Amino acid sequence: MTSIELFTLIAGLVGGLAMFLYGMNIMSGGLTKASGGKLESTLSAITSNKILAYLFGVGVTALVQSSSASTVMVVGLVNSGIMTLKEAVNVILGANLGTTFTAWLLSLNAISSDNFLINLLKPASFTPFLALIGIILFMFTKSDKKKNVGVILLGFSVLMFGMDMMSDAVSPLKDVPAFQEFLLTFKNPVIGLLVGILFTMMIQSSAGTIGVVQALSLSVSITYSMAIPVVIGAEVGTCITAILSSFGANKNGKRTALMHLYFNIIKAGTFMIVFYAANSILHFGFMDDQAGMVGIASIHTLVNLVGTPLMLPFSGLLVKLALRTIPIDQKELEQQEQERGIAALDPRFLSNPPFALEQSKLAANDMAIYAKDSLFKAMSLLDNYSEEVAAEVASLEQKIDRYEDQLGTYLVKINSNQLTQAESHTLSTILHSISDFERISDHALNIMQVYQEMHLKNQEFSPKAKDEVTIFGHAIEEIVTTTVQSFETMDIKLAKTVEPLEEVIDGIHMEVKRRHVRRLRKGKCTIDLGFILSDLGTDFERIADHCSNIAVSLIQVNDDTFDAHEYIEMLKEEKNTAFEQAVDFYERKYRLPVSKSDEEAISPAFASEHPVLVNIKAFEDSYYADETEANRSSSISEEDIKNLVNTETEKTKDKKSKNKKDKKKNKKKK
Repeated sequence: MTSIELFTLIAGLVGGLAMFLYGMNIMSGGLTKASGGKLESTLSAITSNKILAYLFGVGVTALVQSSSASTVMVVGLVNSGIMTLKEAVNVILGANLGTTFTAWLLSLNAISSDNFLINLLKPASFTPFLALIGIILFMFTKSDKKKNVGVILLGFSVLMFGMDMMSDAVSPLKDVPAFQEFLLTFKNPVIGLLVGILFTMMIQSSAGTIGVVQALSLSVSITYSMAIPVVIGAEVGTCITAILSSFGANKNGKRTALMHLYFNIIKAGTFMIVFYAANSILHFGFMDDQAGMVGIASIHTLVNLVGTPLMLPFSGLLVKLALRTIPIDQKELEQQEQERGIAALDPRFLSNPPFALEQSKLAANDMAIYAKDSLFKAMSLLDNYSEEVAAEVASLEQKIDRYEDQLGTYLVKINSNQLTQAESHTLSTILHSISDFERISDHALNIMQVYQEMHLKNQEFSPKAKDEVTIFGHAIEEIVTTTVQSFETMDIKLAKTVEPLEEVIDGIHMEVKRRHVRRLRKGKCTIDLGFILSDLGTDFERIADHCSNIAVSLIQVNDDTFDAHEYIEMLKEEKNTAFEQAVDFYERKYRLPVSKSDEEAISPAFASEHPVLVNIKAFEDSYYADETEANRSSSISEEDIKNLVNTETEKTKDKKSKNKKDKKKNKKKK
């Protein structure tokens, strides 16, 4: 064979293989798009039944023409939590049988007859017309469905064209003794098995490897003793695609890929040992017969037709083997425990609305605690940044999003039933509050990202700014703790102490901004840190606003009304003494450090609105007129503040109720 003939042969073989793999890829993609996502949704819906999952795995793989594609799909579903390992293993078993359909489709090329009608069944006869129809649909139609059909037809045509190209390229090799000797080495089961594994890993397609062997069989003599080990090796090599796709997946995604690998190793190993042990005793006569395209397809089908159904009853062993390889650690156990909390919202409980509502309240309590934990972890990053803690904040935020979505849907279903007044109050409170808890976790994520940015840029607040942020943070921690506790216990009295603290937090935010501008003018702070401080202050204030929303919803829903704005305005307009005393108490508790220069620079408008927060001298003049009064004022506790707020709020509520009754009487008189 001359160098030109050798180059032409290699070019034809490589080009044909490229066309074959490309055609298979675009045909598979077209079939997947044509399904419109229904394959994945159906797959995730029926996998609880072992037999149905197995049969669906067969059907899906036969449809998309690739066990690798269907296995990667399953890895994605397991990675997203839609499917469990026990459900996935049965689909994987079915996929191994479904992939044999491709070999039978390719074996149509072996049809040879003088009859015109029979010859039309040969792909070489009709693929040019399929390609023409496909290109017309793809280029000249606007419908996505028709374009997908065109892609499928084009893919099939390119695949078959590549098959013919490979077959024509290797046809001169049948007269080359050196190539015949090379093929004879495949009779050694180990060599044939390794060639099948390595070649399939390289092209990432078992159907591609088997297609190449079938193409060779059209031109050169391929016996069963050569074909069997290569076909079995292709079964193992095809696992590389799922393994590569699992690199970016979670642990369950990796375990799914391992189950695919372990099954094919067990299947291939068992077949090779049993078959060649039997052959050494019985000396099968067909081993030296020419296999042909149909014979190669039969080997592929027979191995999977026997192996996959036999493994189906023992599929749990594959799951255990994967779990033994990648064991469940403590962190994953905690995650599973948390996800079981959401699973408490079982649709079967909806037939008993009170119990379903109780489960919802427990889940909402968990959501509230997760929101608080997320915030506290995020705020701790100011003094001690940790990537592990930052990752926990991000994970909690995602978990809380799931809680809001599932709880909201579940509560709407409960609300369609007949509920008592108390149950309606509970449901309304939960429904109003879960979005606020979710927003608190969003702000916690923002805070984490602010501290993460500071850590990456190696930035730090000035000592004064850090002290202010710390005091600001303590106020936020108290208002969130109070809110979560009042929500858990449905404590209306405790909820009424939230609004005075929220008023103080608004004042702290204003003062922190004012002080920053002063430092900026003196050159003690940078503009970049100013933006960071502004973002941080905005997040803190918004968190306090959401706490206020939750507290007001507890109060107003209990009174059969829900108008947060009206309630807050009422507190301010009524000049509630207890409310003002509570504001003063929290202002004293969370007052910012004040220097002499800062006192002189205080805005008159702000000083008149929050005198105690920023003006210690004014506070002392107001609250410590003499030593006796000072002692009495300093003895005021948080419990006294709670009692005062509740007493005055009840008076305001009664006054409001009386005003409503007077209005009704006046209307009747008119």
